Amino acid sequence: MARHPHRLAYALLLLLLQGCTQTGIHKDLGQHISASSMERKVLAVYEPWFGHPSHISVGYSSQDPLIIGKQIDAAKGMGISGFVVDWYGDREPFLDRAYALIQSIAAEKQFKVAMMYDETQPTNGQATDDALAAFEKFHRSYLAPDAPGRDAYLTYNGRPMIFIFPKSMQTDWNRIREVTNQWENPPLLIYEDRSTPFASLFDGFYAWVNPGKSGFAADGSNWGEDYLRDFYQRMQSKYPDKITVGGAWAGFDDSKASWGLNRHISQRCGQTFADTLKISREYSPLPFLLIATWNDYEEGSAIERGLGKCDAANR
Repeated sequence: MARHPHRLAYALLLLLLQGCTQTGIHKDLGQHISASSMERKVLAVYEPWFGHPSHISVGYSSQDPLIIGKQIDAAKGMGISGFVVDWYGDREPFLDRAYALIQSIAAEKQFKVAMMYDETQPTNGQATDDALAAFEKFHRSYLAPDAPGRDAYLTYNGRPMIFIFPKSMQTDWNRIREVTNQWENPPLLIYEDRSTPFASLFDGFYAWVNPGKSGFAADGSNWGEDYLRDFYQRMQSKYPDKITVGGAWAGFDDSKASWGLNRHISQRCGQTFADTLKISREYSPLPFLLIATWNDYEEGSAIERGLGKCDAANR
């Protein structure tokens, strides 16, 4: 049954504010959502690397089918339509195995999944060749008609969506587009919202966690209002023909990450999540809203276990 996006956002927020109890997280939201036309699909970024020794322990493995099934059920209960899963191709076999499981289980549960390609780091020097190899592998393994779970893959107007997380900024996307245009069903390439000389090649852009023009504040008070408003206005004025994927986040804290830079966006007792959702509604209709993230515990943006409770003294 279709869901109304405004009530969906509030229902999702109310659920998260219940705190970290599994009972609250798994609560069915159906009673909170009225039947109506749905303007957008709500997606969430999924990190598939937990259980790998190079990442922190969060109490589960991203290769556990039972865990994946429970995560999908919980996300569906919140009104989330699909996971956008980080993927590195053959550079990270652990992640590839986890992605394969997620896509297969998603198909069984009528849930959607999409790949977010993480670009090769600057020191590699082979960004374009790595991307070409990865895209061909993904096409063959996960987008072919007979690929396990292929029906679960996220599409828009019949075309598969591939999200791109830039790192080295050295990939020649002209070459990637030349190859993907030869696929039987060329994908829509959705790039992170940042400056790129290849903007004309991408089919859309997604908003990502950003504190705004003033940068990260020591107390985490800069949560990104000016960034989000600029993103939506820029998409309307500069890229009206491209796909706009809105953004929402609960907070950010990379203190647990080995690559952390002491960056913080405070949850503000749930207000950051509420405010980022509210701004997205002001710029409706949007075909997609991307929550960053479902389970990135290393960068403190996970919503999987809810938002921590806090009292007025901690606001």
